[in-house]
Amino acid sequence: MPPFCILEPLILVFDDRTDTDKFASKGLSSKASDKRESQDPMETKKDSKEQTEKKVKVAVLGSGSYGTAMAYVVTHKGHDVMMYSRNKDVVKSINEKHVNPKRFSDQKLPECITASSDIKEVLKGASLVIHAVPAQHTPDFLGKIAEYFEKGVPIVSTAKGIHVKTHRLMSDAIPHALGKHAKDIPLVYLSGPSFAKEMVKGHPMAVVVASHDIKDAEKVQKMISSVRFRCYASDDVIGVEVGGALKNPLAIGAGMARGLGFGQSTIAGLVTRGCREMRQLAMALGGKAETLAGLSGVGDLMLTCFSSLSRNNRCGRMLAEGKTVEEAFKAIGEVVEGVPTAHEVVRLAEQHKLELPLFRAVDAILSGKVKPEAALGMIMGRSLKAEKFH
Repeated sequence: MPPFCILEPLILVFDDRTDTDKFASKGLSSKASDKRESQDPMETKKDSKEQTEKKVKVAVLGSGSYGTAMAYVVTHKGHDVMMYSRNKDVVKSINEKHVNPKRFSDQKLPECITASSDIKEVLKGASLVIHAVPAQHTPDFLGKIAEYFEKGVPIVSTAKGIHVKTHRLMSDAIPHALGKHAKDIPLVYLSGPSFAKEMVKGHPMAVVVASHDIKDAEKVQKMISSVRFRCYASDDVIGVEVGGALKNPLAIGAGMARGLGFGQSTIAGLVTRGCREMRQLAMALGGKAETLAGLSGVGDLMLTCFSSLSRNNRCGRMLAEGKTVEEAFKAIGEVVEGVPTAHEVVRLAEQHKLELPLFRAVDAILSGKVKPEAALGMIMGRSLKAEKFH
């Protein structure tokens, strides 16, 4: 096979010509391209395992963007979903209009998604629980409802970050919050490049689910994977968690760089060196370096650092443009986990005697100690060194 044939698919991905031009250059008519476009490979793909998967009830705790998105993707497997929301107007709208009025109000939800403000009703009979409450609220929330979880029913946490009050990763904070009930509940942690807005549009994507017991991760993998939402299983909980949590402060840094007028070269450097810092901390905490080269590490990091859909990225950009942290929070309207996480990363860096200059710079800006422009000088003006990967 000529070398060009290997590169051709990549060339087509980044080709900005019209579809007609592309097919014409290959000697095909525009009708041929139209015929191809009319076929959605995600719709025509037949997965026998997916079709025969047992239909179950899935409980989703939280009706924010990611909770709504997870409820949506789970229905790809034909499961019934009940969402928990404290907001009775949200519950009413989901049940009567099949719309979450607070998140993706222009997106019709499948009729198999219902909602309730009664946590007991939501959890009753569920074969899987998806926890989609922000990290800083997770311990208190789960601690209050721990007695209602059924033995043997997996809880999948999508919360990303380090709990500031207890200085715990979610894989430590959640079992502690569940107390004596934790030993009876399989705990799984989901991470990876997955914007909620794209999930509810049905875009195909891949994530990773991790558990200390790989069998628990594989069970969840089979329950929620579909041709639009592919899950990989892992037993490196620490590595997966560190990737999901630490990419948020780096995304704030990337947003700051964009806000200062810098381009892709700057952000690419930040992503590459940031991934090294993530690996260093993951290894210090007991995670595996190779996990950070996967979906929850470099995958999620690239997504959040290069896209304005990221709340953390937008926050950084606003800060570089002169807004305060509080003003950025108000404008975004949702939790920006990278802000509290940044300081916790620096605390861990001190504890494990790690340098982590990028994380320290982001934290210094968020703490009001330096301006973004000065932080750039701190990073670029450091003593020259050899490139290392661990």
